[in-house]
Amino acid sequence: MGRKERSMLVRLWLRQILETVTLVLLMLLLIRVTLQNFHIDGHSMEPTLHDQEYILVNKAAYLLQGPARGDIIVFQYPRDPQENYIKRIIATPGDRISIIKNTVSVDGIVLHENYINKDDPYNPYPAIKQRVLGPGQYFVMGDNRGNSSDSRAWGMVPRQNIIGKAVVVYWPFNVDNLGLLPNESGVFAHVR
Repeated sequence: MGRKERSMLVRLWLRQILETVTLVLLMLLLIRVTLQNFHIDGHSMEPTLHDQEYILVNKAAYLLQGPARGDIIVFQYPRDPQENYIKRIIATPGDRISIIKNTVSVDGIVLHENYINKDDPYNPYPAIKQRVLGPGQYFVMGDNRGNSSDSRAWGMVPRQNIIGKAVVVYWPFNVDNLGLLPNESGVFAHVR
């Protein structure tokens, strides 16, 4: 093999390495822009999510459609945007929500929430009657209703505070809910 052929092979080899590195970097950038990991710190989402678990959040989930009732979202806490919270959306813009003791209703439909912590159904907050959500407002609650700081205490989550939708538990491996989070939209099927 002559010098010219070796030079062409080296250039071809360097070009392939450069293309591969560029592709890998673009893929990593895309993943970083669309996915974020989140560490669960607390018991407010028991039994769905457990303290000290790690989840992946899809930051691109709401680019083409809005957040929906039943979605578990990560958002910037309205009272301190430096802090991120995780809760379930119960009501969306335009909805009318009422919470009396342990009964939650949206637009007059009583919710039968199979995902809440049955061991701690206590509601430490005052009743909410017929509160209507404004544009871009989301009412969120933890699944562990007796141990959750949520919209009952500090109000609505503005749309611009929502980071993304929780989609999968990936750590630790020995938990009972490893993998994709269940779709609970059926709980809200009869709400307009």
